[in-house]
Amino acid sequence: MDDEARQPEYKVGTGMLCVFGRQLKLFRERAGLDRARFGSLTGYSASTIASFEQARRIPPPRFIDQADEVLGAGGVLSASKEEVARAQYPAFFRDAARLEAEAVELHVYANQAVPGLLQTEEYAHAIFMMMRPPMDDELIEQRVSARLARQEILSGRHAPLASFVIDEAVLKRPIGGREVLRGQLEYILLAGERRNIEIQVMPLDREENAGMAGPFTLIETKVGRRIAYAEVQNVSRLQTERDRVRALEAKYGIIRAQALTPRESLAYVEKLLGEP
Repeated sequence: MDDEARQPEYKVGTGMLCVFGRQLKLFRERAGLDRARFGSLTGYSASTIASFEQARRIPPPRFIDQADEVLGAGGVLSASKEEVARAQYPAFFRDAARLEAEAVELHVYANQAVPGLLQTEEYAHAIFMMMRPPMDDELIEQRVSARLARQEILSGRHAPLASFVIDEAVLKRPIGGREVLRGQLEYILLAGERRNIEIQVMPLDREENAGMAGPFTLIETKVGRRIAYAEVQNVSRLQTERDRVRALEAKYGIIRAQALTPRESLAYVEKLLGEP
């Protein structure tokens, strides 16, 4: 992916958000409401309403439904909810996020950082703070909110079966500081106790590790479609060719066999938490 294609990930006020913002402003003005009055009716400040209209912030789904009702938009604003939600992700990740939300199974190998689906707010914030070129504060907050929102798929009524293999080095890397890491380890421990989630640790002392080529995710959707996703330096690729997906499925199976068992892995995380 070239630099021009990657640029939108650093810009909030583009595409669908601009269209929605203009529609919101038109409906508000048609209703004869200034931003302060409209904000009081929906529970937001006038400055936040301005940010929504100027595509500087991404409006949450609840606000969109409220706005549609208050402004008498007849479903026009609510119809944009899904597209607006997708805009919260960087351009290179939007297709993967859509497929992830439809998954019945998710399998993740991570050797650089804790997988996004398992990150705490503090850990995610630290990750985005380290991005280069730097992101502005508003975009960082948006990305953190989007990452936390993704995690809802793991706890919903139709939560997918999910497994994670995390390299031991990731669990020792103090991103954000020791306290942030400690909170992250505690969260991993809690997540690993859920019945639909299995977490394994790949020890550093393993002489064989089939995952040296980098992190990846395997996704199976409700209709039985199997997809692989890999991302390096904000260059992402969705693999749909059956031979390539099958090869990564085989690799993941080997990785799981080489890692600690789920029970051993949670015991290891507990051990890390007990260390000074």
